[in-house]
Amino acid sequence: MGIVRTENLTFEYIRRDEEGNVEGITTAVDQVNLDIVQGEFIAILGHNGSGKSTLAKHINAILYPTEGTVWVDGMDTAEEAQIWNIRQTAGMVFQNPDNQIIGQVVEEDVGFGPENMGIPTREIWERVEESLKAVGMYEYRKHSPNKLSGGQKQRVSIAGVLAMHPKCIVLDEPTAMLDPKGRREVIRAVRGLNEVEGITVILITHYMEEIIHADRVFVMDSGKVAMEGTPREIFSQVEKLKSLRLDVPQVTLLAYELKKRGIELPDAILTTEELADALSAFSPAGKR
Repeated sequence: MGIVRTENLTFEYIRRDEEGNVEGITTAVDQVNLDIVQGEFIAILGHNGSGKSTLAKHINAILYPTEGTVWVDGMDTAEEAQIWNIRQTAGMVFQNPDNQIIGQVVEEDVGFGPENMGIPTREIWERVEESLKAVGMYEYRKHSPNKLSGGQKQRVSIAGVLAMHPKCIVLDEPTAMLDPKGRREVIRAVRGLNEVEGITVILITHYMEEIIHADRVFVMDSGKVAMEGTPREIFSQVEKLKSLRLDVPQVTLLAYELKKRGIELPDAILTTEELADALSAFSPAGKR
């Protein structure tokens, strides 16, 4: 069994009137089956209302399935006795870092989680140091979080989760409120945690450029998994992504349009370097 597995996961939001009567039911997640292996970098895409954030909240046991089952490291999220262990195993990072940062000093905020876990003081400070270094924020350990940029705050939020030594980190649109520079900082830190620390990363996003280094991508639509594959496999289906109201990376779209105009290029170019290499090999006479 993988670090995260869902079996026929379904979740329904029930709307009630002022008297408590059911007015309607919305199926936000519909029969979703996932099996995520320890150490993978998984990206989950989808337009607003596709169910991706609702799915993320099940992995941290913030929500419980209406039907089906979610296992985190073999623990059933519906078992109340396992909640604390599940949340230590799968840490959660949300859109707005201000909702997660509570300390007046960066290092105190990062140490808050381990302190609540009853970790000895000496080990807490060791964890704070290693976590801040992992996200490139150690030099800011004595700063007030209020003085940091959005990208820096989000990296502190990630460090706070990392200090609890989770096997998996779930990031629910962590760059949605950041500028391009902040987005790059956060994604660079997340990739480092996955590649260097071996932490499983589940990234919920709608920024296509953020997922080109993922191992696998799941695309959600109307609560279901509409597409699954590697980034290259997903982005080779430009028209299908458009039908799902999603974009593709700009360089991928450019290569796609050039190919439609007769230039021989590989499918699903993901980076500017790949496009430059492909174009340098292209000759109008068709010789390479």
